[in-house]
Amino acid sequence: MMRITHVRWWGVGILGMESKIKLLANSDIWCSLCAVHLWRYRGGYPALTECLQKLNKNKEYLDFRKERAKMLISRRNQLLLEFSFWNEPLSRPGPNIYEMRTYNLKPGTMIEWGNHWARAIKHRQENNEAVGGFFSQIGDLYVVHHLWAYENLQSREETRNSAWQKEGWDASVYYTVPLIRSMESRIMIPTKSSPLQ
Repeated sequence: MMRITHVRWWGVGILGMESKIKLLANSDIWCSLCAVHLWRYRGGYPALTECLQKLNKNKEYLDFRKERAKMLISRRNQLLLEFSFWNEPLSRPGPNIYEMRTYNLKPGTMIEWGNHWARAIKHRQENNEAVGGFFSQIGDLYVVHHLWAYENLQSREETRNSAWQKEGWDASVYYTVPLIRSMESRIMIPTKSSPLQ
């Protein structure tokens, strides 16, 4: 189980949850006053529930939350699951930039999307750019996030262009584009504390 938070977030280490919760990514969005934090909850919903219960009893966190609320314009959370055919997101050295591509799918198309991407992902793993693929369970539904790593914007362009030279990539795009209602690309710059660098 994963949770994505689009805002600055406070660490959970003091709560004794280190074995169940792991920060995967902590990034500022390029040309924006936003941040994205990706947390892994080992143990699924029970680990999430335990964490939330501990946070809601922690005075330091509750005080922090009140102060944080004064600085926020908005905050959005999603609970996500990983696609089984993607790599597991692992810490990596940098420097890298990350692209989070978000696809809002038409209702009823998630299985078809997953089947196409289970075949298509092989076209995008040669340069180690595939970091993770996730889909929403709670929050906005039929939302897919693909997380990609690149050395810089030039390597992003070259890597994406090289996919078109691989047999089968064009068919993957052809069959998945009609499933999309809208999509967004965000370039993320890792903070110093992010395991993904």
